Amino acid sequence: MTDQPSFDFDRRRIPSGAVVDHVHAPDGWPLRRIRWTAPDGPPKGSLLFFGGRGDHFEKYLETFEDWRRRGWQVTSIDWRGQGGSGRTTANPNVGHIDDFAIWIDDIAHLFGQWQGESIGPHVIAGHSMGGHLLLRALAEQRVAPDAAILVAPMLGFLAPYPDWLGEKVAGLMCRIGDPARPAWKISEKPGSPLAARRQLLTHDAARYDDEQWWHEAVPETLLGPGSWGWVRAAYTSFLKMAQPGVLESVNAPVLMLVARHDGLVSSKAAIRDAARLPDCTLHVYGREAAHELLREADGVRNDALARIDAFLDRVVPQR
Repeated sequence: MTDQPSFDFDRRRIPSGAVVDHVHAPDGWPLRRIRWTAPDGPPKGSLLFFGGRGDHFEKYLETFEDWRRRGWQVTSIDWRGQGGSGRTTANPNVGHIDDFAIWIDDIAHLFGQWQGESIGPHVIAGHSMGGHLLLRALAEQRVAPDAAILVAPMLGFLAPYPDWLGEKVAGLMCRIGDPARPAWKISEKPGSPLAARRQLLTHDAARYDDEQWWHEAVPETLLGPGSWGWVRAAYTSFLKMAQPGVLESVNAPVLMLVARHDGLVSSKAAIRDAARLPDCTLHVYGREAAHELLREADGVRNDALARIDAFLDRVVPQR
């Protein structure tokens, strides 16, 4: 793949043309949203992006600008319980959910509203946990986009035991204590020191520092470890999608980008699940890539964007 053209962009400022507001989930929960129209001229369509656990949309402003310059109208939200969408526990540092089905309901509601008020064709994209949730929403026929992009999707953990055992252990931890208490202390990965966090996420120090800058500038964007309830819900969701016929029922064309040496989520699980999808284009990066492919060094990031462009040009109907 060829490199994408570069342009000057301030990753530490929300562009003047973007609109930040709130949209409400079915139960009234306010979800922070950013909307950004394409430059002058007929748009290609609309793209809805969901980040990973602990993410906030400021982390992806640069990528939104990439897509916008290619003609896409871009929308993104912060998941309930993180970023600017409030917290589900009294501890603002812990990411907690009782059941991933809550987020699936949010996706279905948001997708229907977004599809009704935006220009087609409609593309959904998700990173890490966002990729997991989008794939599950597709498998459950809760959304029907023209195409889906899954970037380093969280389809399994790097654990030495099977998912059914992980669910039992997490369930036990929820029964013997508060499910909303943190499952680990710091960083993105249990047992990993905070100093190792950048190596888990990206080889690009400047892009990594952007995230830290936003945490200081907008404290509500900072989120720490996941809860035991979140861990249990994740394992339960893995097991749901492992059932025969679930992923095989996905109708939309899917592009899956995976980092083989991902230090946060299981690339083996992602590659395994890609083979179950009826229409999936898979690309696997080597040691040059860490978890955050869209925030990696330019070589990897530009290649990922080029592959997304080529995939959408091939599978998405022209307006």
